[in-house]
Amino acid sequence: MSARLHGKVAIVTGVSHDGQVGQAVAKALAKEGASLTICARSKDNVVARAAELKAEGANVIPVVASLTDEADVKRLVSETVSALGRVDIVVNLAGGLTVYKSSAEVTLDEWTREVNNNVLSAFLLTREVFPHMAKTGGGSIINFARAGNAQANMLPYNVAKAGVVALTRTFALEGKDAHIRVNAVGPGLVDTASNVAMMKPKDTDKWAKRDEIADVVVFLASPSSVGVTGQLIDVTGWGLS
Repeated sequence: MSARLHGKVAIVTGVSHDGQVGQAVAKALAKEGASLTICARSKDNVVARAAELKAEGANVIPVVASLTDEADVKRLVSETVSALGRVDIVVNLAGGLTVYKSSAEVTLDEWTREVNNNVLSAFLLTREVFPHMAKTGGGSIINFARAGNAQANMLPYNVAKAGVVALTRTFALEGKDAHIRVNAVGPGLVDTASNVAMMKPKDTDKWAKRDEIADVVVFLASPSSVGVTGQLIDVTGWGLS
């Protein structure tokens, strides 16, 4: 087993459903030797994903939390430090696209939910781990934005992901003296179970694969990317346009 992340502790959010990016990222980090805290809103789902990881030899704890709740985020970090001793890596994967309609039809509740799930969650967790990383000599935070330009019928999502890019750059500037690197991954269409079920494509040959996304996250989490911070790395598979 490779061990680029041996001795490191990672928090990965959004590790809930089978066949999603969070599952692939958690498995890839564990394979490289990282101990993990995985987090999701659903107890049944996060416990199931933790059991899968443990069966493959990972050191992992599941935490149930809502990442738009400040108290839950504080508890997530506190439980991680208490159980695993430190936080070296954070992958802010929670969020996603749930509102797909004309901008003029978006309700305030839909706007607030989509923006909070994507950018508020990343802000709260990044802010909470910053002092822990500074005390232990640095770390790597990997956010999730989007590849390409804004598209129609996705206004709250488009705005949220633009906010994630700005958040990434700002925290990177403020974290550089403490050796805290902050970057973002910008996926294109990815072969997740939910995307395939929703979009029903004829084939996914040109889509990015979950493992390809996970490989980029491992790179950004590892010493191999020590000179990379404040960057957005698009992962589009062969769907570049």
